[in-house]
Amino acid sequence: MPLLIVRNDITKMNVDAIVNAAGPSLKGSGGVDGAIHRAAGPELLEECRALGGCAVGEARLTGAYRLPCRWVIHTVGPRWQGGDSGEKQQLEACYRASLALALEQGCETIAFPLISAGTFGYPADRAIRVAIDVIGAFLMEHEMTVYLVFYGADSTELGRRLFPDIQESIDDSYVEQRVEMFRRRAEAAFEEQCADLNMAPMASGASPGKKQLRLKPAYQKSELPKTPPPKPTPPKEKAPKAFPALSAADALSEAEEDTLGIDRLLQDIDESFQQMLLRKIDESGMSDAQCYKRANIDRKLFSKIRGDVHYRPKKTTAVAFAVALRLDLLETEELLRKAGYALSRSSKFDIIIRYFIGRGKYDVFEINEALFCYDQSLLGS
Repeated sequence: MPLLIVRNDITKMNVDAIVNAAGPSLKGSGGVDGAIHRAAGPELLEECRALGGCAVGEARLTGAYRLPCRWVIHTVGPRWQGGDSGEKQQLEACYRASLALALEQGCETIAFPLISAGTFGYPADRAIRVAIDVIGAFLMEHEMTVYLVFYGADSTELGRRLFPDIQESIDDSYVEQRVEMFRRRAEAAFEEQCADLNMAPMASGASPGKKQLRLKPAYQKSELPKTPPPKPTPPKEKAPKAFPALSAADALSEAEEDTLGIDRLLQDIDESFQQMLLRKIDESGMSDAQCYKRANIDRKLFSKIRGDVHYRPKKTTAVAFAVALRLDLLETEELLRKAGYALSRSSKFDIIIRYFIGRGKYDVFEINEALFCYDQSLLGS
């Protein structure tokens, strides 16, 4: 089951469990902790008081009361002290303990905030890396849908800090597009000026500033004919040739011939997306489960694809499988063509995918982290 990064209010997530980034006393305070207590009502605080607190890196389970979820899992993250006091290990423990509790309760869906990245001061770019690494490893072994929930985060600025070279690639691609656009506009304007001046460029394709001009041919007065040439006599229209009506047997024969031609064409049809995908899975030596987990794809969706030779996936699904199979750019584009898609340089999504695959980086969760930071659709289901 997939890891989904979303922008939402965690108190409104309709999941089995939400995780509360709590303080050690579990009595509610500011940030996510205070918002969850306010939304759940006073009964949550009463149950938390009976738990006797929680140590850093551990987790506790309570009811959800007025929240739309079934459970609240409270975990206490570390306060940032510079990074040399075991903060990373403590933060990893928070995610592991929370996921273990959710597994014990039979949860199929769980939503996390970015633990410790608020009032506890843990740098957001480091906090998201810890979250994705731990959750991603958990999902390779277990079936669960996990949401990582952001609320009011400046994802674009986070993306610039996490992936500065991706931003550079995006900027370069957009600069190239702008230059080409202005070149075409200038050339079109130049052609229009030539037309207004009764002039034409000598050579098409040269830059507007380098084109040479020549006068369009025109009659001199002395060369004008004295009398207009006679109008050509239109040819007489011939009556259409009459053909005998086809018999029912003849008409059937021609229809069969046309159908036979199409059938012959269809016999040479290329393999479908589903066929290429299953072939690549076999060639990779992976099991189906290993492949769809690495692709961040739901098992039910994979079953649909396997059962339908003509299945046409979303572009994000097709790319996710290319990432799971560690296809290079040429193979990725071939797989996408089977589904009717392509990678271009005019889309942020496509540029980011090219960036990762071109550098041999195939961690679907890291790719989704970058896609989220640039407000693009995520890979998987």
